Amino acid sequence: MKVSVTTRSGRELINGGLVLDSSGTVADLQEAIHQRIKKYHPSRQRLTLPLQPGSKEKPVVLQSKKSLKEYTSGNSDALTVVFKDLGSQVSYRTLFFFEYLGPLILYPVFYYFPVYEYFGYKGERTIHPVQTYALYYWCFHYFKRIMETFFVHRFSHATSPLSNVFRNCAYYWTFGCYIAYYVNHPLYTPVSDLQMKIGFGFGLIMQVANLYCHIILRNLRSPSGNEGYQIPRGFLFNIVTCANYTTEIYQWLGFNIATQTVAGYIFLVVAFSIMTNWALAKHRRLRRLFDGKEGRPRYPRRWVILPPFL
Repeated sequence: MKVSVTTRSGRELINGGLVLDSSGTVADLQEAIHQRIKKYHPSRQRLTLPLQPGSKEKPVVLQSKKSLKEYTSGNSDALTVVFKDLGSQVSYRTLFFFEYLGPLILYPVFYYFPVYEYFGYKGERTIHPVQTYALYYWCFHYFKRIMETFFVHRFSHATSPLSNVFRNCAYYWTFGCYIAYYVNHPLYTPVSDLQMKIGFGFGLIMQVANLYCHIILRNLRSPSGNEGYQIPRGFLFNIVTCANYTTEIYQWLGFNIATQTVAGYIFLVVAFSIMTNWALAKHRRLRRLFDGKEGRPRYPRRWVILPPFL
């Protein structure tokens, strides 16, 4: 089979194209490109079918495990693909590990070490019980996330752009320091004992519920992560599309009820807006894929993320 590889500008990436076995897969093509141009590892390649000039449709992305024959017209032995360099990549486990490691390490620094002396506070610092419980809650949350990254999550995509490591770390590490600074501040005023217990109690229930949601999502995918989309069912997924985001939001709400800082609520609002955008995109995608046509099941009526508000 003759495969022509072009860039998005129409330039031929590999002069003369490539010749592969007719039973070859997209992964074989990616490896052949890598052999010809060493810097283009398969993980940084995105191959699509060419679009007609002026077309506004999204290009068809070639799936690595599929046969090249599936993307040809009729009995043709020729195929043209469009190549895009995704840039340097890292595994999603690496990405998640570093973005969660920062808050796990940085938050205790504000609790255990005299960092506030560098901000002009020389007096003796009194540590309130809520600050200690907040430390335990915070560290449990991010330790749980790291463990889920390695032992629970299954990813539909193997890698992520390297630039996302810096972006995500900036987000998590900055907010971690921002919240830790105010929760552990020498002038911090604790909430009532009852409010603290309600907040942390509710938050811990949501953390456990969040873990269960992740286990449900894990079971929808094979170990290779390539089975495509399925309709999540069971537990809170019978009510909302993105129950994992719902419990994530509520567990931070519990933390903020118990600690009550402006920094914590700002983080909650930002996280809520980000997860809402993700949830809306996933909800639309599932409704589009499971439309009840041509034998496909119809996606059930559900809230997107926070019943009964969204």
